[in-house]
Amino acid sequence: MAMMAGSRLGRAALVSTMLMAGVVSPAAQMSAPLSVPPPTRAGTAAIPMLKDVGVDQKPDSPVPLDTPFVDEAGKDVTLAQYFSGTRPVVLILAYYECPMLCTQVLNGLVSSLGILSFDVGREFDVVAVSFNPSEGPGLASQKKAAFLERYKRPQTAQGWHFLTGTQASIDALTKAIGFRYAYDERIGQYAHGAGIELLTPQGVLAKYFYGIEFSTRDIRLGLIEASSERIGTPIDDVLLLCYHYDPATGAYGAVVLRMVRVGGIATMLAVAVFLTVSLRRERAAGRAAPASRT
Repeated sequence: MAMMAGSRLGRAALVSTMLMAGVVSPAAQMSAPLSVPPPTRAGTAAIPMLKDVGVDQKPDSPVPLDTPFVDEAGKDVTLAQYFSGTRPVVLILAYYECPMLCTQVLNGLVSSLGILSFDVGREFDVVAVSFNPSEGPGLASQKKAAFLERYKRPQTAQGWHFLTGTQASIDALTKAIGFRYAYDERIGQYAHGAGIELLTPQGVLAKYFYGIEFSTRDIRLGLIEASSERIGTPIDDVLLLCYHYDPATGAYGAVVLRMVRVGGIATMLAVAVFLTVSLRRERAAGRAAPASRT
């Protein structure tokens, strides 16, 4: 026991000596992720770059269809080539070498589309655009091949498009969408939001969906609305009556539940009014009876 106590005292003395000599720095004693701001400070205050990151919704606004890009095969194209006037478009703004968020957004979209009965290239198209001007057709081609394999519908290859472009073209599209991002030179990565956009066959912004996972129901209803309800079934028409898109959340909420709640409140108010009127009539009748006998 004496030996153990002596050993502990010896270790404590050694650590104390190292701290006094500056061998063990205070940072080594208590490490924390430098990117996480203290609880008392807002994220945008600790990381000013985040003030430049976000999505400003611009529904019913057109995108610049004459903007030039390069497709995954290295061909010069414009956005207009992907808006046939008959099919809506799912647009993804991402960069192909993104180590985290962009890949998760694309994975979430493919997972949702894999359950959807609609086919890419038949009811709608998918257009991914890199906002990193240093990326080229080689990366775009690899990305398309990877997600086509994951989608497991090889016949839909003509409906998937992965584009790259110059900074001028990227700026024109991101500003039209309201997509704000920033480049962090310290780590060589982009700070940006997560989500996708749905556009009408004429290239007009219809819906924004946020996050890295997307409800298949929401995607389906959004595509039907973006196509001016030219695709879908009578059941989808009923669902559109039951669900309503909320721009704040980027999702469809059940309108029926709200209607049921409103109906329940209205029923309770009607019953309360009926009981009040009935009681007043009974009381009035009770007072009138003795007066008539007199």
